[in-house]
Amino acid sequence: MSHVKAGGTSKNNRDSPGQRLGVKLFGGAKVKTGQVIVRQTGLTKRGGDGTFVSRNFTIHAAKDGIVKFNTRRFRLFTGKTVPRTEVTVE
Repeated sequence: MSHVKAGGTSKNNRDSPGQRLGVKLFGGAKVKTGQVIVRQTGLTKRGGDGTFVSRNFTIHAAKDGIVKFNTRRFRLFTGKTVPRTEVTVE
Protein backbone atom coordinates (compact mmCIF):
# COMPACT_ATOMS: atom_id res chain seq x y z
CA MET A 1 0.00 0.00 0.00
CA SER A 2 2.22 2.81 -1.20
CA HIS A 3 -0.45 5.53 -1.03
CA VAL A 4 -0.48 8.90 0.70
CA LYS A 5 -3.52 9.77 2.78
CA ALA A 6 -5.76 12.61 1.65
CA GLY A 7 -4.28 15.99 2.50
CA GLY A 8 -7.51 17.96 2.72
CA THR A 9 -8.54 20.93 0.56
CA SER A 10 -7.04 24.37 0.14
CA LYS A 11 -9.47 27.26 0.55
CA ASN A 12 -7.32 30.37 0.28
CA ASN A 13 -6.09 29.92 -3.29
CA ARG A 14 -8.18 32.46 -5.25
CA ASP A 15 -7.01 35.92 -6.23
CA SER A 16 -8.24 38.56 -8.64
CA PRO A 17 -6.04 40.68 -10.91
CA GLY A 18 -5.34 44.30 -10.02
CA GLN A 19 -7.76 46.93 -11.34
CA ARG A 20 -5.06 49.37 -12.53
CA LEU A 21 -6.52 52.27 -10.56
CA GLY A 22 -4.81 55.59 -9.86
CA VAL A 23 -3.76 58.86 -11.44
CA LYS A 24 -2.86 58.35 -15.11
CA LEU A 25 -1.91 61.95 -16.00
CA PHE A 26 -0.33 64.17 -13.37
CA GLY A 27 -0.42 67.96 -12.98
CA GLY A 28 1.13 69.89 -15.86
CA ALA A 29 0.59 67.06 -18.37
CA LYS A 30 -1.00 67.81 -21.75
CA VAL A 31 -4.33 66.08 -22.29
CA LYS A 32 -6.67 65.56 -25.24
CA THR A 33 -10.47 65.30 -25.17
CA GLY A 34 -11.70 61.99 -23.74
CA GLN A 35 -8.38 60.91 -22.25
CA VAL A 36 -8.46 59.25 -18.82
CA ILE A 37 -6.94 61.39 -16.06
CA VAL A 38 -7.85 59.36 -12.93
CA ARG A 39 -9.24 55.82 -12.50
CA GLN A 40 -10.82 55.41 -9.06
CA THR A 41 -13.47 53.60 -7.04
CA GLY A 42 -15.73 56.20 -5.43
CA LEU A 43 -15.21 59.94 -5.62
CA THR A 44 -11.84 60.22 -3.88
CA LYS A 45 -10.97 62.99 -6.36
CA ARG A 46 -13.60 65.34 -7.79
CA GLY A 47 -13.98 66.43 -11.39
CA GLY A 48 -13.82 70.19 -11.99
CA ASP A 49 -13.91 72.49 -15.01
CA GLY A 50 -12.95 70.83 -18.28
CA THR A 51 -13.58 67.29 -17.01
CA PHE A 52 -16.44 64.83 -16.74
CA VAL A 53 -16.92 61.84 -14.45
CA SER A 54 -18.14 58.56 -15.96
CA ARG A 55 -20.36 55.96 -14.28
CA ASN A 56 -17.43 54.09 -12.72
CA PHE A 57 -16.03 57.37 -11.27
CA THR A 58 -13.28 57.67 -13.90
CA ILE A 59 -12.35 61.32 -14.56
CA HIS A 60 -11.95 62.14 -18.28
CA ALA A 61 -10.88 65.32 -20.04
CA ALA A 62 -13.77 67.18 -21.69
CA LYS A 63 -11.43 69.40 -23.72
CA ASP A 64 -7.80 69.71 -24.79
CA GLY A 65 -5.53 71.43 -22.29
CA ILE A 66 -3.27 70.95 -19.28
CA VAL A 67 -4.17 68.94 -16.17
CA LYS A 68 -4.23 70.76 -12.84
CA PHE A 69 -4.82 69.39 -9.32
CA ASN A 70 -5.89 71.63 -6.44
CA THR A 71 -7.53 71.22 -3.03
CA ARG A 72 -11.04 72.54 -2.44
CA ARG A 73 -13.54 72.20 0.39
CA PHE A 74 -16.69 70.25 -0.50
CA ARG A 75 -19.91 70.06 1.51
CA LEU A 76 -21.05 66.57 2.49
CA PHE A 77 -24.67 65.47 2.85
CA THR A 78 -24.46 66.07 6.60
CA GLY A 79 -23.43 69.71 6.06
CA LYS A 80 -19.81 69.13 7.10
CA THR A 81 -17.17 70.58 4.76
CA VAL A 82 -14.10 68.47 3.98
CA PRO A 83 -11.02 69.08 1.80
CA ARG A 84 -10.97 67.09 -1.43
CA THR A 85 -8.66 67.09 -4.46
CA GLU A 86 -10.26 68.64 -7.54
CA VAL A 87 -9.05 67.82 -11.06
CA THR A 88 -9.40 70.51 -13.74
CA VAL A 89 -8.28 70.96 -17.36
CA GLU A 90 -7.22 74.46 -18.35
